[in-house]
Amino acid sequence: MDTQRSGDVIVVGGGVVGLTTAVVLAERGRRVRVWTRDPVERTTSAVAGALWWPYHIEPIASARTWALRSLEVYEDLAERPGTTGVRLVDGVMGETDLDDVEGWAVGRLAGLRRATTAEYAGGSAVRARLPLIDMAAHLPWLRERLRRAGGTVEERTVRDLAEADAPVVVNCTGLGARDLAADPSVRPVRGQLVVVENPGVRTWLVSTTAEGEMAYLFPQPGRLLLGGTAEDDVWSLEPDPAVAAAIVRRCAALRPEVAGARVLEHRVGLRPVRPAVRLEREVLPDGRVVVHHYGHGGAGVTVAWGCAEEAAGLAVPF
Repeated sequence: MDTQRSGDVIVVGGGVVGLTTAVVLAERGRRVRVWTRDPVERTTSAVAGALWWPYHIEPIASARTWALRSLEVYEDLAERPGTTGVRLVDGVMGETDLDDVEGWAVGRLAGLRRATTAEYAGGSAVRARLPLIDMAAHLPWLRERLRRAGGTVEERTVRDLAEADAPVVVNCTGLGARDLAADPSVRPVRGQLVVVENPGVRTWLVSTTAEGEMAYLFPQPGRLLLGGTAEDDVWSLEPDPAVAAAIVRRCAALRPEVAGARVLEHRVGLRPVRPAVRLEREVLPDGRVVVHHYGHGGAGVTVAWGCAEEAAGLAVPF
């Protein structure tokens, strides 16, 4: 028997990066188990606004390569939005010029052009049709796709990677890698958003104020996500009412119709930021392989498929 091809893989971490990596490995014929501390619906990925765009991730050159590969996958998945949670939606990226995407995304982004002043009065901006992912649908879909490929998901708290009894372990633990991989360079960047009833907003919008504060509006099925924040080294998962009110004010300045929208939910997530994504293979003294795959910052959804394919190649090379 080819032990390499038939050997088990344990992926530790059930967010979008862990699940996507597990899917890639399982569909390449590996026996894959995912160990996740929280149900996939309650991971950090579940909080994401999930617009495809490389954000808060380094190295940017690699991130763009991973993002473009992921774009190919999302464009295909968008043909089945009700099942996959992926839609292609028009919108405007503020404080961005075509020169900013020249050389890496021009020719790849549907409908890419300069935004008109009627579309965005705040200055330079681009308009494009990008994947917008409903994580409430996408994460369970990934889990089911993994199961169809023969993989399993187990809710289990891992305190040491040595607990993973498999020849190959993929460490997709995000902020948990601070402890599990003894890596203090991965740190939280706190993001808060407000979920409201959608008053009729059909396009997404991302903007940055003169004070450097973010404002974004992401229409998802049955709701509108308003954001957001990027607070370095803040660990609190409790929504801050004052921050929420400020988010709504910033978004209402861009789209006045959201000012009175009924609030449905408050969300907080901690982006696992690192000076650079850690994607590397480590061979332990006992011969087991650990692939470290974490530190994707605010772009885990954006780079998930491209990064997962690279990680899978490191985990069990063909």
